[in-house]
Amino acid sequence: MARKKPAKEQPKPESLRELLRVPEGERVLLSSYDAEGVPGFPEGPPPLKAAGLAATALMGERLAGLQERLYAASTAGDRRRLLLVLQGMDTSGKGGTVKHVIGLFNPSGCRIKAFKAPTAEERKHSFLWRIKKALPQPGEIGIFDRSQYEDVLIARVRELVPRDEIGRRYGRINRFEKSLADDGVTVVKVFLHISYEEQRRRLLSRLDNPDKHWKFNPGDIDERALWPAYQEAYELALERCSTRAAPWFVVPADRKWYRNWAVSKLLLEHLEALDPQYPRADFDVEECRRRLLGGDS
Repeated sequence: MARKKPAKEQPKPESLRELLRVPEGERVLLSSYDAEGVPGFPEGPPPLKAAGLAATALMGERLAGLQERLYAASTAGDRRRLLLVLQGMDTSGKGGTVKHVIGLFNPSGCRIKAFKAPTAEERKHSFLWRIKKALPQPGEIGIFDRSQYEDVLIARVRELVPRDEIGRRYGRINRFEKSLADDGVTVVKVFLHISYEEQRRRLLSRLDNPDKHWKFNPGDIDERALWPAYQEAYELALERCSTRAAPWFVVPADRKWYRNWAVSKLLLEHLEALDPQYPRADFDVEECRRRLLGGDS
């Protein structure tokens, strides 16, 4: 009897971490990334948005469970924690992503920081000083809306410091992030990649809605004139600071539903890789049960 040929092994689906990761040491051209793309999203019939929203909601329970395990492990001395760093042009959705992420986690276990222009006190210190003060504690999930990268982005575009100082800062950031990784911090750096035309549409929508006027700044129009310079600054930051210890991920952000799905998926993959475990009881479980059943004496 002829033997059946073994079934052909199906290739393992590429993780989103692998798919969106900026390769270490390679040149980055943002023009080669499709800001409206949906890389890694399962193929299926339209509408994709409805499928994306449903898929994101399904991740919520798993993410919350992993967050609880991460925090529980910290009570037994596990120093691990996760830091999500969000960068992107204005209207790319940093704030919206923060709101979305918090909706999937227990807020009490999150440490959120939105970095604005440095205060007078912060300018007295190294540019990393205020970053270090906002880091998550063991068991926590930290979320940075902007970060230390502002000091090699806007500082470069606006020429706030000499170029040679900007060059040194890339190295300082890499050493800082390596030290975080060595101390148990999983750093997930996400660049929300929005197109020039999509940014125009989002800014116009703010002008069209009086309830959104508070979010509009006429200076945003001036910043658009510097779009090429910002793209170059981001390309350099992604090239020089995507390392094994703390890689960058480029997330297409023209479609908000995909942005939210992709960031959630990236967090899920990183937390699953950490695989935190509930600690074993350091007391006699059966003795405590006996006491409760016997009248607590």
